[in-house]
Amino acid sequence: MLEIQLQVPGCPVQTRQIDVGRYSIGRGFGADIRLRHDSVARRHALLSIAEDAALLTDIGAADSVRRNGVVVSDTAPARGGDTFSIGDCELKIVRSLIDERPVTEGETTVVIRTAALTSVASDRSCTEPVASLRVLQEELQRLVLRELDLFRRTALNTLASADLRREARQAIESIIESGAVALPPDLDRSRFVAEMTAEIMGYGPIEPFLSDESVSEVMVNGPGQVYIERRGQLAVTQARFTNDESLMRVIERIVTPLGRRIDEGVPMVDARLPDGSRVNAIIPPLSLVGPILTIRKFSRQRLSMDRLVELGSLTPPMCEFLRVCVRYRKNILVSGGTGSGKTTFLNALSESICASERIVTIEDAAELRLAQPHVLSLEARPPNVEGRGEITIRDLVRNALRMRPDRIIVGECRGGEALDMLQAMNTGHDGSMTTGHANSPRDLLSRLEVMVLMAGMDLPVRAIREQIASAVDIIVQQTRFSDGRRRVTSIIEIDGMEGDVILTQPLFAFKQQGVGSNGEIVGTFRGCGQAPRFYEALAEAGVPLDRSIFATASASQRGLA
Repeated sequence: MLEIQLQVPGCPVQTRQIDVGRYSIGRGFGADIRLRHDSVARRHALLSIAEDAALLTDIGAADSVRRNGVVVSDTAPARGGDTFSIGDCELKIVRSLIDERPVTEGETTVVIRTAALTSVASDRSCTEPVASLRVLQEELQRLVLRELDLFRRTALNTLASADLRREARQAIESIIESGAVALPPDLDRSRFVAEMTAEIMGYGPIEPFLSDESVSEVMVNGPGQVYIERRGQLAVTQARFTNDESLMRVIERIVTPLGRRIDEGVPMVDARLPDGSRVNAIIPPLSLVGPILTIRKFSRQRLSMDRLVELGSLTPPMCEFLRVCVRYRKNILVSGGTGSGKTTFLNALSESICASERIVTIEDAAELRLAQPHVLSLEARPPNVEGRGEITIRDLVRNALRMRPDRIIVGECRGGEALDMLQAMNTGHDGSMTTGHANSPRDLLSRLEVMVLMAGMDLPVRAIREQIASAVDIIVQQTRFSDGRRRVTSIIEIDGMEGDVILTQPLFAFKQQGVGSNGEIVGTFRGCGQAPRFYEALAEAGVPLDRSIFATASASQRGLA
């Protein structure tokens, strides 16, 4: 055991007693011994205490740790009376109860660290083999990072290249071969090396889920809990990160190449992976369970309307009607809750757009993949680390109007851009499409009113409703059910106004009728017996249309995806 004193400029002296184990020292929230000062790195040093000795290792910037005034080049013994300068802070060993053996600065620490691993494992609440393996992983990570000198290379915070992965794998193999760490005899060495390489230089234990096409979301709730969504169902996995720092390294590797940062000053961030998957991260002090990472994967498989029909998301008559709407340039809103498949459905809808049209897509995180040749994709930009340079979706919608678009497709309306989108729909950009979060078409109309008011325009509610009624033609409601399936539960037509109320005409609906033996939702799709008003105009123009698709005869649907 050691008794230490911590002196941070401008703060009172703190005294602590620490037992056998490994303790990270730094400014970051994940540090075991935290020195909150700008001169200290987030991960600056490691204090390792065994039964027979204590050592302090510099893992921060070069020559940034001193022992009794002498620079610590790598590792130095920590004895009673020693004072370590870490940046502008001091750590003093007031008293040591360790039965010390002679240790010289820079001496190999394999035996000492092995003893520390055993002691730490015995103190863990989990079983000793699991605890020992976890501490072994931490030790191996530290040795590899020191071997590659990644704490002093910018490569630490960038997405790993094949060369860096190869270097890391070679370093792991070399350290194991040298005997610096002893693997349990029953451990699958090749698998262990692959997992450690992924954690040090890639996305860690979640890498297999990112490459699994059946997994749609990955949710990391702190280092010790990983959930996935597979085929619409949540499931807990056995994947674990070694510690908070390991998870933070993965988060930093994702956000840093995009010019963004995440720390105590900016504790939450949105980003995306190179394949387009959406990423959200939030860390302490906002998160009380450690770093939280949520990844919504970008499917490599582009679903068509025909495929959605096969999966049971809608019926052939509904598909035929929506294709008519897109082909004849009706303005469409796709409504639904989080994870209901709005963007996927919008992507599928776009396949009916004529190849000769000029299409501008606008998103906050690029997900739409249109097959037409003349597509211009725009993406909003968040503010930089100085809080400047933000380009909002509303800015892009305004700019798109100057780009001579035939259609404007906005990934999602959630604010003042709704006003500009409605104006675009009302000024010659027919056939435009967007999505919005709402639980029903009527809720979406109410949300549109609120979003228009968010634009800062002091418009009367009636004027806003008139804009909506004249701009929007069709609303498609997408719903995610308890069995994980996503279905189109309602298609309605906007039918003008009566007084101050926007009129709607239901065209198709899904009615749930029960739950099957395996928990699948059982229900029927049906027409509502009424064709939309614009069918009359198309019929007068000589367009052949099948009105029988709106008949009230139902199509049963049981447990399809």
